[in-house]
Amino acid sequence: MKNIFCRGLLSFVLLILFSGVSAQKKQLKIGDKLPDAVWNTNLEMVNYPQRTLTLSAYKDRLILLDFWATWCGGCLQNFPRMESLEKKYGDKIKILAVSNESRGVLEKFFSSKNGQRYKEIHSVAEDQLFQGLFPHRGIPFIVWLKDGKVLNTTDAEQVSEEMINEILKGESSSLQTVIQQQRDRPLMLSENFDLERGTHLEHYTFFSKGRIRSIGYGSEFHRKGSVVYGRQFTNLSLLSIYSAIAYEVFKQRGGALSAKQIITEVKDLSKIHFNMNTKDLDNEQKLYSYEYIVPYSKADSLYKNMLEDLDRYSGFKASIEKRKVKCLVLSRKSTKDKIATKGGKAISSFLDTPSVLQNVPFDYILSGLNANSDITPLPVVDETGYKGNIDIKISNPKDLKIIQKELLSYDLELKEGIREVMMLVIRDKE
Repeated sequence: MKNIFCRGLLSFVLLILFSGVSAQKKQLKIGDKLPDAVWNTNLEMVNYPQRTLTLSAYKDRLILLDFWATWCGGCLQNFPRMESLEKKYGDKIKILAVSNESRGVLEKFFSSKNGQRYKEIHSVAEDQLFQGLFPHRGIPFIVWLKDGKVLNTTDAEQVSEEMINEILKGESSSLQTVIQQQRDRPLMLSENFDLERGTHLEHYTFFSKGRIRSIGYGSEFHRKGSVVYGRQFTNLSLLSIYSAIAYEVFKQRGGALSAKQIITEVKDLSKIHFNMNTKDLDNEQKLYSYEYIVPYSKADSLYKNMLEDLDRYSGFKASIEKRKVKCLVLSRKSTKDKIATKGGKAISSFLDTPSVLQNVPFDYILSGLNANSDITPLPVVDETGYKGNIDIKISNPKDLKIIQKELLSYDLELKEGIREVMMLVIRDKE
């Protein structure tokens, strides 16, 4: 709500009537009491018997605010569990979905074939109130309210019978607080640092083991213009982090790293690599977060320094070295140029059937063959020396024999050989 400026008696009356406005705009923390104005605000509702409701109707219950959006697949996956829990606990809890999307968007969703599966989900529409009280950067995001206060803020994974039982019984809660972090600042660096005038962060490193729930899975760059002077990885396997760093080192050396150029000489591979889509407690303990920032003037050494730094504390050692390995060698059978592009719109669909490469660099063949181990588990090495853009069509890019046969029509040969290939080697530290 916009600030209202008035005079005299009218100003005094409005001050009384809207005394809750400032409270509504204030961000609430764990342990804070919800202002009365929040309990009594009419909330616009969708998929609910009435057009509006007030939170006060459920004041005596454990309330879970489930922030979501129609485009959020993870949110929708959680809905059946939320419905089941609300039915199980009856009038002891209330799970209220909260969206800042418009009434029209939500009504259209709930009337769709997909949305009709969630008939029991009561959702706030066009929310501004709760978004301001509990700012967050990702969804789903859960706010737990009990006894008129903010009990906790968590991710959706923690909404379970075990956790709800603890809270309803008045036991000490084992909820893991989640206050979502910004990716554009160094991990865990206190915001108090930003208050120090004339102080500049010259170097920073952070390394942790175990999932950090307050930030997502992935990676981010620290940039100034086009120059990268820092890199951040969160909740990834060690193999993923090592590979991403090595990819940049390969690129600086004029090469490209593929999964086929990674050798793991590790006794227990599960310590550095596992199925990231399998969520269990054991795997979460094997997730790592790593960040490294160098002075802007030393940005060129960033990734080399990261590999060395990670080796010190990870328990493993990574090196980039040449190894003689069996591979597929791509070469030209004649000097006649049968692949030079005739121009036109650039098209790259190497893994489609048929495959079409039109007016794209020759490297696209290599990257396509190296990207998919189903075509061949062997790395592909380029000995053509070809420069410039190409036009090539392959009828079935998933069949190596067909690829080899049809490349011959372009005077290109793809056959097995032994070559020295740049590899990323990860081994146990002695």
